[in-house]
Amino acid sequence: QVQLVESGGGLVQAGGSLRLSCAASGSIFSINAMGWYRQAPGKQRELVAAITSGGSTNYADSVKGRFTISRDNAKNTVYLQMNSLKAEDTAVYYCNADDAMSGYWGQGTQVTVSS
Repeated sequence: QVQLVESGGGLVQAGGSLRLSCAASGSIFSINAMGWYRQAPGKQRELVAAITSGGSTNYADSVKGRFTISRDNAKNTVYLQMNSLKAEDTAVYYCNADDAMSGYWGQGTQVTVSS
């Protein structure tokens, strides 16, 4: 089992920045990849960014060049640096971790971008 706790969400003006953090605990040695998803009201949950245990990254087209995902293995934490935020980035952001058997989710953190 893996437990994930997100932090760092909040209210920011368009053009501003936020950094989300996701701390993992439990069977962290089994984690292959971690990522951030988001879900806006009335929309499906979508992948924002992901990073593998080897450091390879993947981004949604809508956030490329603005968001950066990183991973601190010593702290068992993954980060999402979000710059040049837009109103359409407003959503609940969820941390995800995958191992060979299952996927795990955090409780979500709200990001609201005012225009």
